[in-house]
Amino acid sequence: MTLLHALGLVFLAMTAAGLAYTAAAAVLVRRLGRAPPPAPPEAPALTLLKPLHGAEPGLLEALSSFLAQDYPGPVQLVLGVQDPADPAVGVVEALRARHPGADIALVADGRLHGANRKVSNLVNMLPSARHGLLVLSDADITVPPDYLARITAALAAPGVGAVTCYYRGEGRGGLWSRLGAMGVSYGFLPTVVLGVALGMARPCMGSTIALRSEVLERIGGLGRFADELVDDYEIGRAVRDLGLQVALPEFLVAHGSSEAGAAELFAHELRWAATVRAVDPAGHAGSVVTHPLALALIALPLLGGAGYGWAALACALAARWWLKAEVDRAAGAPSGPWVLTPIRDLMSFAVFVASLFVRTVYWRGVRFGVSSARKSHQPGS
Repeated sequence: MTLLHALGLVFLAMTAAGLAYTAAAAVLVRRLGRAPPPAPPEAPALTLLKPLHGAEPGLLEALSSFLAQDYPGPVQLVLGVQDPADPAVGVVEALRARHPGADIALVADGRLHGANRKVSNLVNMLPSARHGLLVLSDADITVPPDYLARITAALAAPGVGAVTCYYRGEGRGGLWSRLGAMGVSYGFLPTVVLGVALGMARPCMGSTIALRSEVLERIGGLGRFADELVDDYEIGRAVRDLGLQVALPEFLVAHGSSEAGAAELFAHELRWAATVRAVDPAGHAGSVVTHPLALALIALPLLGGAGYGWAALACALAARWWLKAEVDRAAGAPSGPWVLTPIRDLMSFAVFVASLFVRTVYWRGVRFGVSSARKSHQPGS
């Protein structure tokens, strides 16, 4: 046996592990969205906090989805910008016109409390919140009509300190945004679902962070996270440090992808992958098995084009298509076409490899060192 053939067998074994991962993820994804929403014991008054930055595609529809809820309790929506001239302000005015009876507040405050501008925005918005149950979420999130009923029911469970949500990708532009959405739906989502099922992941994500104001005070307030790159993860960790759980109801919200080109998409995904590596280096390294198609393609020439190499490649492609079908069924809509699946998978593997060598990332003009996922430099500081 030659060294190259032996190496090919190693990649073949990794492909087999990837097939097992893909099959397990496909089975687990099936359960998302199937259970009817539980009836919450009450419908407490709540405040939705939405930090905005620019009039990204689909923003009006995304914000509107939070006001079109089957929820009987009082709902306040607080929107925040750091520049009164931000184009998002025009979207807020359109939102008010679409929902004239809604309780909508806009905060325009440019004060910075740390390197993380989103958290600074939230800190500035918080004094306008009139209710003790707070629901934070990113601007690009769209939710189903039973969203508030589901998260308030989850938050009412004993021992729960916060609620977060699984999310799928939704392209809101051209080809590159669809590829970005596919990366979220068929790459990121299955790893989270399987990681949670195995007890290996305890996520808290910007798709939703619902918690009571007293819990937020106990973890030190939002200002504690103003220098964190991965603020959502750190908020979840702080809640768990209190001995409370971060609940994950079994349904999906949608994350809007709006990347206009390849460079923008690659930079965005590389920043996220490098951040995941900083937060969970062992898990990031182990995620190599989530790329069975790329692993099979590497193994094939090393095995001299052997028949079992071609069989592994065919199984990898079939498994990835199966996973796509299950995610699309749970989401109720596809994030992208079947034909783009192999291209998307190879792009994801390229991002994974590149992330192994990244030491700093940039987010909104601030450089963060990914070895600690904390700020390393801020222009002008």
